[in-house]
Amino acid sequence: MSYPPCPQCASALSYHDGTQWVCPECAHEWQPQDGAAESAAAPSVCDAHGTPLQDGDAVVLVKDLKIKGSSAVIKQGTKVKNIRLQDGDHNISCKINGTGMNLKSEFVKKA
Repeated sequence: MSYPPCPQCASALSYHDGTQWVCPECAHEWQPQDGAAESAAAPSVCDAHGTPLQDGDAVVLVKDLKIKGSSAVIKQGTKVKNIRLQDGDHNISCKINGTGMNLKSEFVKKA
């Protein structure tokens, strides 16, 4: 993980201590930027066209997807309602025809 340099002496040895950053070389303490805290707290997930997705959105598949371990295919244009975002490679959790599935956001577009 990359830590920000000290704003006072530009040392790269800064560390995070509770709610603030500390520089061990010059003893300078500072608060993290608000934007940095928000981006770390809420990773954004975007669809195939770059539109941000949120929990509860409806999406449409942009290509046919094979179901792993089965010969079945989910067709392009299938609408999926009430998605849930999650961490990991397959960052969308949903139900398609009553079956729980995990999808990659790069294969859907916001409906």
